[in-house]
Amino acid sequence: MEKMDKNEIFWNIINSKNTDIGNYVGINKISMNSKEIGNGDLFLAIRGGNKFVNEALKKGAYVVYDDKNTEIEENYENRAFFVDDTVLFLQKFAKKWREELNVKVIGITGSNGKTTVKDMVYQLLSAKYKGKKTEGNYNNHIGLPFTLLRLEKDDEFIILEMGMSGFGEIALLGEIAHPDISIITNISDSHLEFLYNRENVFKAKTEILPYTKETLIINGDDSYLKKLESNTLKIIKVLDMENEKNVINNKNLCFYYNNVDFDENGTNFSLKYFEDKKGNIIEKSFKTNVLGKHNILNIVMAVAVAKECGVENEYIEKSINNIKLTDMRFQIIEKGETVYINDAYNASPSSMEKSLETFSEIYNDRIKTAVLGDMLELGEKELELHSLLSDTIEKTKLDKIYLYGTRMKSLYDKLQKNFEKENLKKTEIFHFYNKEKIKNELKKITDRKVILIKGSRGMKLEEIIE
Repeated sequence: MEKMDKNEIFWNIINSKNTDIGNYVGINKISMNSKEIGNGDLFLAIRGGNKFVNEALKKGAYVVYDDKNTEIEENYENRAFFVDDTVLFLQKFAKKWREELNVKVIGITGSNGKTTVKDMVYQLLSAKYKGKKTEGNYNNHIGLPFTLLRLEKDDEFIILEMGMSGFGEIALLGEIAHPDISIITNISDSHLEFLYNRENVFKAKTEILPYTKETLIINGDDSYLKKLESNTLKIIKVLDMENEKNVINNKNLCFYYNNVDFDENGTNFSLKYFEDKKGNIIEKSFKTNVLGKHNILNIVMAVAVAKECGVENEYIEKSINNIKLTDMRFQIIEKGETVYINDAYNASPSSMEKSLETFSEIYNDRIKTAVLGDMLELGEKELELHSLLSDTIEKTKLDKIYLYGTRMKSLYDKLQKNFEKENLKKTEIFHFYNKEKIKNELKKITDRKVILIKGSRGMKLEEIIE
């Protein structure tokens, strides 16, 4: 059966069975923003977008809307289509379009690192193929189907970030996208406001399994993920090579990394894996511009995807050397003599630990200051989870710590109780409720300094950078 194009799918969903699709003019691009709409485009009025239906129609667009109270001007009625729910329409449209395309779909979920892994996978696959990835925060029940609808017939892959806050959300995204390859980065104390414990986070993230067609790639050192088994999926585990002895079965489906060594200029590491087609054990050393051991885990996950998609080693090696990440993911920003490390896109206890551990090992010739903001959506144990960061901080090499927000007060109190511990004696620790006061304190540090900024998205700690 000949596959339908995007235009035919749209008219099939909109119209009755008696409609002759061939009579309809094709639509151009699809948008949920009326300001971006032009003649012949399709405007999907999602929620508040219903207010801008006539604006889009005046620009010559087709419109799908779901507010019965929207009054359509008479001369535009042939381009305005009412549906019961525009979100459900969007999801149905995207699901059907995905089914019509011969494209490799990669879905990424997990508590931390989704965007970083997405960027890494995109860079490795783009070395050989044409494709797309989730942009910005378009990783939910609206953003993911909209991203799918950006696919063109000549695209060969798409990488979809899959976010969630509770049960059922990953299952919905999986049903729409049906990824060929899925990645679960880790299971940690995120989403606890709605899921209460890690066991529930694990259950929610693994909702992707029934909708994955071929391969599942996981962090094999994660205490929850390493237990995963499947009779239908190929499971590839990414492991720290130190844990190689713990893998009993099917070593051929493992990627091992080791010898991780980094400073502010980049990271060196070793990689070992079994190459299916040639039957060889590949052992190579790499250098990358990204920093930290946790990012090597992310890179190796991306390598596993690339090998599953047939990308040759020479492309992989070249791409790894200069990874381009989305802003605010351990982003190095130089402002005169001051270096900022902007890791302020989001935070959870585990990602905060990794950032602090990495920060502790770099820029040792500068005054090292960590500005840490509240971690949100941690539920009833949020204060305890904040205070537990003291265990990590006590092992790090920091000159100053500026804590910001009501929840971080619990960490401040814990550190004050432990100030006699050897590694804290030389560290100045402060707590603030005002970002302007933090900026003023930073200005008082006249020596060459490096400043780590880390907190949940709602804290907007990047506003400290100036």
